[in-house]
Amino acid sequence: MKFDATDTLCVNTIRTLSIDMVGQADSGHPGLPLGATPLAYAVWAGQLKFYPSDPAWFDRDRFVLSAGHGSSMLYSMLHLYGYGLKLEDLKKFRQLDSLTPGHPEYGHTAGVENTTGPLGQGFANAVGMALAEKLTAEKLNTPEFRLVDHFTYVLVGDGDLMEGLSYEAASLAGTMKLGKLICLYDSNGITIEGSTSLAFTEDVKKRFLAQDWQVLEVEDGNNLDELDSAIRKAKRETESPSIIIAKTHIGWASPKQDKNSVHGEPLKPDEILATKKALGWPSAEPFFVPEEAKARFAEQAAAGENARKRWLKLWKKYSEALPGKAELAKAMLGREIPEGLFNPDISFFDKPMATREASGKVINLMADALPGLTGGSADLGPSTKTDFIKDPSRTLHFGIREHAMGAIINGLALHGGLIPFGATFLVFSDYMRPALRLAAVMQTPSVFVFTHDSIGVGEDGPTHQPVEHLMSLRLIPGLLVLRPADAWETIYAWETAVRSKRPACLALSRQKLPLMTQYREKIAAGLKRGAYLLRGPSTVPSVELIASGSEVSLLFEAAALLEKDNIAARIISVPSFELFREQDKAYRNSVFLPNLPKLAVEAGRGIGWSELVGTEVEVLGVESFGKSAPAGQVYAALGLTAETIAARAKKMVK
Repeated sequence: MKFDATDTLCVNTIRTLSIDMVGQADSGHPGLPLGATPLAYAVWAGQLKFYPSDPAWFDRDRFVLSAGHGSSMLYSMLHLYGYGLKLEDLKKFRQLDSLTPGHPEYGHTAGVENTTGPLGQGFANAVGMALAEKLTAEKLNTPEFRLVDHFTYVLVGDGDLMEGLSYEAASLAGTMKLGKLICLYDSNGITIEGSTSLAFTEDVKKRFLAQDWQVLEVEDGNNLDELDSAIRKAKRETESPSIIIAKTHIGWASPKQDKNSVHGEPLKPDEILATKKALGWPSAEPFFVPEEAKARFAEQAAAGENARKRWLKLWKKYSEALPGKAELAKAMLGREIPEGLFNPDISFFDKPMATREASGKVINLMADALPGLTGGSADLGPSTKTDFIKDPSRTLHFGIREHAMGAIINGLALHGGLIPFGATFLVFSDYMRPALRLAAVMQTPSVFVFTHDSIGVGEDGPTHQPVEHLMSLRLIPGLLVLRPADAWETIYAWETAVRSKRPACLALSRQKLPLMTQYREKIAAGLKRGAYLLRGPSTVPSVELIASGSEVSLLFEAAALLEKDNIAARIISVPSFELFREQDKAYRNSVFLPNLPKLAVEAGRGIGWSELVGTEVEVLGVESFGKSAPAGQVYAALGLTAETIAARAKKMVK
């Protein structure tokens, strides 16, 4: 493609709209839009496959703005390319309930592929998207039909590449040979505090070469033809991901060009006018869009419509020639969950087992029926039981990269076509917390499997025994946390997770737990409501014993001891705080009866139980770090035994 003066006008249209947005809001980041717009325009105008009338079209190319503080640039482009953003929306930049929030928000603004802002997350999401494209293409494409055939572009800045997350994700992308991932690096040498040389002197080119990336360099980040040539070369490389290092100037053409202050300080009115003058802009009027630019943007958007029409014709031929493959594609892209999948024969679980082991059996039970189910662990497959036994090709090996794994899982979920999961020990969820939080913000259907969920880890000691983690995850709005008490609760926890349209965490035990097969029907109905009466006494109850996960089995032992003293206990399992909060008041009151003493037991911090139960409740938890010893001894040392529970309950009754 050969660019002309109208393309330069289009670039400057994006730039001026962006600084007008920031100026009107008196808040935002003018530096990136002024410096990096040519990088984005070179992709959208010459290479990107997109269709504004159907932003979710599956075979579109993905464009990720990892440097999400440059959101005004993205919103300007979405407006100009016809994604439904009006000029009035641009004028409400960073205002309450507008379609143009401070950082891009997935699901809020059409055309935004993911929520970005925390640096490095978008880059790692893009790795996940490129991986999803590769995996779905391997399942659905044939030599005659390339049903899945698109690229993932990600625009990053110096800050993205300083974050450790980007090292993890880039290393994995090179290892996995994600040749359809193209990164555009806005290399301007400036951060908030000043020159990048203050803290970032590494050779980025050598770093990416060492991680098996193709590295291309563009010395003039304003040269659209050079950028286009580099993008085309990147697209021809099929074995390695590519990074295009483009030398740019933050705040280009403004009085603050190349100054760190232009990163996040709005330009003053006179500085905006000076910038427009330097760009040769034809009008001082804010939010001005030249007619020639409008026509060029419309022309480029129309090309996307033609691309989609070609794909629809391909889909028709594909469906006629390969009806079986077409049904597979519909099942994967529609995330179809067959009925009856989670009701195996009663012999499916036949002995006490750790819930991590039960989870492994469920994963392999689901595998045949859910062709999009794909996942793995951060080098802990044998421990987390997350390997696919019959089809090892669906097992992802993330290496010891928990932070990248979390963000890549989000990218896989955002892309569509797969039901992705990633696994590690619960204590290492700390390494994944930014990705978990963003999964909740975006409401992506990501599944996170956390095993070794308590002091039951035992001999590995306090460094590996999570005590604050369950409650800390429960504090994240929109994140579904499921802690099953046995194998049967585990199977229904998995069902809830894969049917959910929000992110879910499964907290699973290392130690074996008794089967509660006789309560299977109660479990099937109750787990989906978050908390339920697992066993009621035959006489009038005197106390309620409440727990989640592995501690539920302790409640049965404690109840037996209480019965010897003629104290009847209701046993309540609480696999999910979030699901229980969503139930109506009548149901909640039927689970936790008023005027009964209540004792909640959990092998972790006890804070939060009183708020959930809604009435006064005593909590027997773990308010310190654990100890290194066999699991049973650790439970005893920290006061979590049937005898301790029974003694505490007895005092409450009397």
